[in-house]
Amino acid sequence: MPSELSAGLVAAGIRFAIVVSRFNDLVTRRLLEGAIDTVVRHGGSAEQITVAWVPGSFEIPLAAERLAESGRFDAVICLGAVIQGATSHHEHVNSQVAAGIMGAMRKTGVPVTFGVITCQSMEQALDRAGGKVGNKDTEATLAAIEMVNLDRKSTRLNSSHVA
Repeated sequence: MPSELSAGLVAAGIRFAIVVSRFNDLVTRRLLEGAIDTVVRHGGSAEQITVAWVPGSFEIPLAAERLAESGRFDAVICLGAVIQGATSHHEHVNSQVAAGIMGAMRKTGVPVTFGVITCQSMEQALDRAGGKVGNKDTEATLAAIEMVNLDRKSTRLNSSHVA
């Protein structure tokens, strides 16, 4: 039987940074509210959260990386909304934001989660920001909580095997 390493969804004691895009703030403010609510519902408090606003989703990765490097946060949650326009601009933004967020996580070793909505319309974005389709913010926040707890567990496991 293989051994398993899993983590809980308890946010108590976890310090979060949330990077939020100001562009499409009708959507991103809802995402932020949902992320804060998720932390609180899982035993954390709003005092454990620092919010950093950036101009648009394209700027999220740099802010996320700087916050993760600071040593002040256990996880960084990235929230934005990229809505398809008349050109393919959104495709370039989406791929670079996703790559940048992944790069920040890999470079720093700090969980950096992806809560950037990529939709064809404002209606779809609102549906994913607490509307009828669910909450992208909740998914990103739960992932951050779980990854911090998993990291803490695996760190304790590794330190107990050091001779």
